[in-house]
Amino acid sequence: MTSGTDLAKAREVLSGGIRPLTLQDLPEVLDIERQGYARPWTQGVFLDCFRSGYVALGIEQSDRLGGYGILALMYDEAHLLNLCIRPACRGRGLARTLVRELVAQAEQSAMARIILEVRVSNQSARRLYESEGFELIGERHGYYPDVRGRENALVMALGLSAPADPTA
Repeated sequence: MTSGTDLAKAREVLSGGIRPLTLQDLPEVLDIERQGYARPWTQGVFLDCFRSGYVALGIEQSDRLGGYGILALMYDEAHLLNLCIRPACRGRGLARTLVRELVAQAEQSAMARIILEVRVSNQSARRLYESEGFELIGERHGYYPDVRGRENALVMALGLSAPADPTA
């Protein structure tokens, strides 16, 4: 059974839609990125993602961008490059909603799996990915810049089932 608080959170998530990001969203994306990370991506990195045609989705929350996700589709593998939720919007299920939509996009593109890196210290993200079926497949030493030097990344993967072939 779902509690009243859970229902309120679900309604709030459903009232904010997922949509493709555009270049007009870049100032807000950069603001969220700076709030979320000590070493944020630069405007140039985001522009490269747009130019490369990566899947770039945003999720609306209270009539503003609550978060975003960037997914690269390469050969038969998708790579979740970045997922960030505005700190004031965390704990409302936005990240889970975005992850599920990014997984759906990868499946629709016939990707065999999604991989991602997550900071060893990012317990909430690790729990989210594990709860969505991602499994630990490796570790990259010194992967992330950190205020104290470098931090390791855990590499996680989720096997995908391609959509049924309508011609079969």
